[in-house]
Amino acid sequence: MELLELEFSREIHPVDVIEQVAHNNDWSFERAGDDEISISVAGSWTDYHVSFSWMEDYEALHLACAFDIKVPEARALEVMRLLSLINEQMLFGHFDLWEQEGAIMFRQSLLLAG
Repeated sequence: MELLELEFSREIHPVDVIEQVAHNNDWSFERAGDDEISISVAGSWTDYHVSFSWMEDYEALHLACAFDIKVPEARALEVMRLLSLINEQMLFGHFDLWEQEGAIMFRQSLLLAG
């Protein structure tokens, strides 16, 4: 049996698409390089800081969203338990608690191979 290796070329860089979405929605953004973009979006009760990183080796777009919510150190264990229960129910992505900053983050990678 012969394995075929197909090569695909992208006409548009995935981060360029994200930049266009941010521009069309008047969201502030900053490009840290060809493969990275950070976007700030004002929400109803918090601001969202979303970063996208293109990982060429994996053909994956990594998304990380931080919320302007600080978890008090005394409540960290309780929040970690809650996030664990939430993560059990999620099909894609997961929530993390960055203990040093007390920040809640949502992370996911989107495989865009082919």
